[in-house]
Amino acid sequence: MGLKESSYTTIPPLLLRNLVTGIFFYADKSLLNLSERYKLLEHIRYLLSSSFVFFLRILPSLFPSLIPGDPEHNPPEKDHSYAPACGGGNGTTPDSGISRALSQLLSIVNDIPVSSRKYEVVRSLAETLIDENNEENVEALREVNRSVLSAAFARTLSQLEAGMGELGYDQAENTGSGPVPGIFRLNRVLKAVRSVGEGTWTWAGKGRVVGLNRSRNSAEKLAAELLWLAQKLAACGYVEEAVLRWASASNLAWLALSAEPRLQGSLVKASAFLMKQAKDLGLEETEEAKKEQQRRTKMRMLMSWLPLLCCASNGTDVPVLSTSERAELQKILEEIIGRLEQEEQEQVLSLWLHHYTYCSSSDWPNLNASYARWSNASRKLLVLQAKKSS
Repeated sequence: MGLKESSYTTIPPLLLRNLVTGIFFYADKSLLNLSERYKLLEHIRYLLSSSFVFFLRILPSLFPSLIPGDPEHNPPEKDHSYAPACGGGNGTTPDSGISRALSQLLSIVNDIPVSSRKYEVVRSLAETLIDENNEENVEALREVNRSVLSAAFARTLSQLEAGMGELGYDQAENTGSGPVPGIFRLNRVLKAVRSVGEGTWTWAGKGRVVGLNRSRNSAEKLAAELLWLAQKLAACGYVEEAVLRWASASNLAWLALSAEPRLQGSLVKASAFLMKQAKDLGLEETEEAKKEQQRRTKMRMLMSWLPLLCCASNGTDVPVLSTSERAELQKILEEIIGRLEQEEQEQVLSLWLHHYTYCSSSDWPNLNASYARWSNASRKLLVLQAKKSS
């Protein structure tokens, strides 16, 4: 199984685990109310919480396939073409040395830490290949860039989502806007069993400890690399592929709401760039089916990433986006929303109003103008329908 396919197979187990975790927290909330009245139930609740968190910690040792890139249980296939490292695109890319070289470079960029002195060397080599392929203005070389960059973007996105899923408890513990109710009540339990869990993890295999630590350290790096890959796709004229994948990454957007501020900032920057790129997609299309597809993509992007923009735009030390960048992106959001159907505008603006209102740390993006335009249009439509029926 290649790395691309392996990264995809980690997502369903993570989604299932997150679902089970949400159900547990809901049940825990009910048990908490009762435990306040009965001391015995308090002890039972603590025991169940400890057992549940301990089970989550040893789960990878029971199902090694949950660990993306585990060298012990999921070794990548030995393929001297290096193409599987970033996937194979749509299968039309010429099997050439330049394609294999670029795939290898982008795979290494993903894998080595940014603190390594070799990181900038490898990334510079990759940028040189991409730029030179683009400057040649030869379709075969452009197709190499499109296919390899698109596959690298997909792989990085999957790695980031899997890593953030593993770090869900730590991230929610460090922020005040976690989406899962009741998660803070397990903080003490989590800390109490952490040492036991880490010991079990080490007993199950040292590679898993390394993988977990690497996930903690590399999430922000992967988010920054996603932005870099998106910028390269845009420079090559193929940003639509990155926009489509970003719009479909709803689970990653959900996990981002409970991420640490620095990681949220990186994801806000990526979202801002891709929303700017998405604004004009489909406007010059003549095929109605293609225009409809682009409109749905923009709708999904807004529904997925607008909540993060509302709660993470300020940053910790300095704003994630400058004043001019925020003003520009707000205008872009208004334009995208204005081109949606009335029912879609209602969904987007309802979602915005909820997060904009309940996020006390930010007053951006301010979409009051869009809300006023939608409400006026909705009112006129109702009046028109009333006149027709009378």
